[in-house]
Amino acid sequence: MILRTWRGAVRPEDAAAYLAHQAETGVSDYRNTPGNRGVLVLRRSVGELVEVMTASLWDSMEAIEAFAGADPEQARFYPGDDDLLVEKDLHASHFEVVSADVDWADIS
Repeated sequence: MILRTWRGAVRPEDAAAYLAHQAETGVSDYRNTPGNRGVLVLRRSVGELVEVMTASLWDSMEAIEAFAGADPEQARFYPGDDDLLVEKDLHASHFEVVSADVDWADIS
């Protein structure tokens, strides 16, 4: 299993709108791609901004490539992202999951 992470930041007043936008675009896109096992969206205040990180679990790098394309290290953006993001990482990171004890039913 592979964990894919990505980070960006928005202004505090745009955080709710961006999180709703992300749920409608990226999160739904992840969940509709075969091989995706789940998505977490995390947020925290960092100085004057709200940092957002997505972490998605995938069966394999092949499943990620089906989602992200031939260059899975390249972050995937959606129409409207540039309207809200004030910082964005152009790259996604991938980690091999070596241990996990998560009951996705317990996470909202």
